[in-house]
Amino acid sequence: MSKVVGIFGGSFNPIHKGHLMLAQYLSQHSQLDEVWLTLSPQNPLKKSNELLDDEHRLAMLRLATEGIVGVEVCDVELSMPRPSYTINTLDTLSQKFSHCSFRLVIGGDNWTLFDKWKDYQRIIDDYGVVIYPRPGYDLNPIVSKNVEVVEAPLADVSSTQIRKAIKCGEDVKSLLPQGVWEYIKENKLYI
Repeated sequence: MSKVVGIFGGSFNPIHKGHLMLAQYLSQHSQLDEVWLTLSPQNPLKKSNELLDDEHRLAMLRLATEGIVGVEVCDVELSMPRPSYTINTLDTLSQKFSHCSFRLVIGGDNWTLFDKWKDYQRIIDDYGVVIYPRPGYDLNPIVSKNVEVVEAPLADVSSTQIRKAIKCGEDVKSLLPQGVWEYIKENKLYI
């Protein structure tokens, strides 16, 4: 029986407790055996002006996931051609880890744009999609055996809010894993 792995991609700029809460919940309360936080070097649908270097974001991901069972860091996209397309990531991981079965994990906000993704129908057909709710995004009933909506807990926090708060000198320590907060301070990031 193959291990079912959820691929939760993102820029993680920075990773925060909301990301971890969701990943842990999915690995414990869904059909996923593990969730791999997959660092995206550049989302083709996003601007990169505030994106930290890959090395900083990867270091923070590793610090954030230390000791968390069922949540792993995946850096496969850093060695792939850019821009990074999810279908290519899923295909690469399937070839590299043939003992695993992969599902894409996305938020309700991304589901509303999903038809703009490269080979989106093949992602659904070949891999499947696990969708978690996001405030303000209505998930109409989805009729597909390969698309699942999970009632995961919501965290009202975003990386964008955290970056802005740090820039303004606000305390965001409670929103970040301890090691990530210390790494940001030590490296004077987002100021």
